[in-house]
Amino acid sequence: MQTLRVENLTKTYGEKTLFEDVNFIINEGDRIGLIGTNGSGKTTMLNALAGLDPADSGELIAPNDYTIGYLMQQPVLDEDKTIRQAIFDGAGPGFQTIRRYEEVLAKYSANPEDEKLQAQFDKLSREMDQEDAWNVESNIATILSQLHVNDMDQQIGILSGGQKKRVGMAQVLIQAPDLLILDEPTNHLDFDSIKWLEEYLQSYKGALLVVTHDRYFLDQVATQIFELSFGKLYAYTGNYEDFVQQKAERVEREITAEHKQNQLYKKELAWMRTGAKARSTKQQARINRFNDLKENLHTLQVDGKVDINLGQQRLGKKVLEFQDATLTLGDHPIIKNFNLLVQGGQRIGITGVNGAGKSSFLNALAGEIKLDSGLRIQGETVRLGYYRQQTEEIPEDKRVIAYLDEVGQGVIGADGERISTTSLLEQFLFPRFMHGTLIRKLSGGEKRRLYLLKLLMEQPNVLLLDEPTNDLDIGTLTVLEDYLDNFNGTVITVSHDRYFLDKVADNLLVFQGQAQIDHYNGLFTEYLAKTLNTSKKKPTKVKVAVTEEVAKKAKVKTKLTYAEQIEYDKLEGEIEALEEKQAQLQTEMEQTPGTDYGKLGELQAQIDDLEVQSLEKMERWEELSQYI
Repeated sequence: MQTLRVENLTKTYGEKTLFEDVNFIINEGDRIGLIGTNGSGKTTMLNALAGLDPADSGELIAPNDYTIGYLMQQPVLDEDKTIRQAIFDGAGPGFQTIRRYEEVLAKYSANPEDEKLQAQFDKLSREMDQEDAWNVESNIATILSQLHVNDMDQQIGILSGGQKKRVGMAQVLIQAPDLLILDEPTNHLDFDSIKWLEEYLQSYKGALLVVTHDRYFLDQVATQIFELSFGKLYAYTGNYEDFVQQKAERVEREITAEHKQNQLYKKELAWMRTGAKARSTKQQARINRFNDLKENLHTLQVDGKVDINLGQQRLGKKVLEFQDATLTLGDHPIIKNFNLLVQGGQRIGITGVNGAGKSSFLNALAGEIKLDSGLRIQGETVRLGYYRQQTEEIPEDKRVIAYLDEVGQGVIGADGERISTTSLLEQFLFPRFMHGTLIRKLSGGEKRRLYLLKLLMEQPNVLLLDEPTNDLDIGTLTVLEDYLDNFNGTVITVSHDRYFLDKVADNLLVFQGQAQIDHYNGLFTEYLAKTLNTSKKKPTKVKVAVTEEVAKKAKVKTKLTYAEQIEYDKLEGEIEALEEKQAQLQTEMEQTPGTDYGKLGELQAQIDDLEVQSLEKMERWEELSQYI
């Protein structure tokens, strides 16, 4: 059994100890979720395990042939390489054979008359046989397909951030290491890909260590939870749901133990303060026990709670409205003749496929993008608060408290009492020693939390939230969900987080692309279960029917009918036309800026559709060709 043993791992950052003398074992087959508040050192620990940024002290003990694959939040890929080259970087010799086979196959398919390419293809086919690489190649094809990585010859430099994340995911999954480390793996994945990834990881032969804010993902995948808190590592058995209960029990036990310890210390301190004469006949052992007790006395550290107790402006019944609204960005339609009435107190969740224009829709709803046609109507009492996916530019050399003082010297709470900026920062898990800290010293998650606090200090009554779960730890998300549950205003949120949507939205707009939007009243997981079940059933029925029909015909057919001969003669030209159209779209995609997600998504959808048509015609050509 392949095992990684971690002993006495310690890492400090400046004056802060991220973790100290941490010990644990990762066995083959373990499924571990690593959680902790922003700034607790989760990513630092992953980097130490992967050897990217070694710990200050401690040991990593593993067999010499032990392999680790690490998917970072933002994968580091060579911008000049193709997807094919990047995916196979660092893989073993067998994978290099598969890569060479794939490259020669692509060239040979384009030039089937080239004898040199044919010889290379034959040679590599024999090597694939010798190394029994066909099953591996099939697994690679499945991984790429499920992650929607299609054109292997695209250059990394033109990909969007989401596409790069999927390429990085494919890269580590294909390597099948002994320990698979994934940092926020569900970011930028469509829901069908997340569902597939959950099933893939459940049957993964090696060990898994994952950091994610997706609590449903943790519930499906993890069988252990490691919590990094105040420099210590706590281990729990079970998934995220089990962790919540077990942690509450642990904290309660520690609070009880600390109370008993403090009571004992007070009692012994009173005895020690008595005069020397009174103590002279008492045991030296008791004095020694007091000294030990004093040395080990400490204040229990537990995670704080983000207590958001802010007031808000009154909101009328009518909030926002779209009447016959149409919006197109470039060649990408977002909405067409769309009508929407948003009322006070509503909870609307916006989700759907990547590149469908969800953020653009939210910008239009906020009035930051002008509609092509139709009306946007905003209620008179509306006070918008817009939490954007990209944090507004914050002066890096400004201090934390000065940044918030731009809004005002505190705010009025829900109880009518004034809350100072200092108190607000403490409620948002920024202790007093951090109030004068330069913003550039904060972690990404801490900056997002600070940005959220500034937004809520403005006391909006309508909240527009664009991917609010990105870069926020689970504890902060939980309290934000509770706050939104008690928020008297309207909430409209764009999110891919299934758990978060279930908690904060009961009315859904699901963007399918090309201005196609599904409306659904109910929980998102209910909608997802219905759509995924439907999509799974249809292909199965069609595949069985086609297979049976072909098998039946194969028993009796000896040659093509006249109509089938005409169909066969046309198929090659039709397949070539489809491939030519794909090549044109691919060229257009390569010339499209990587930041134009809308157009890239539209082009990719067209390429995928042509790929399906091409495969269908190829299968029909193969079926008919056996009778030529």
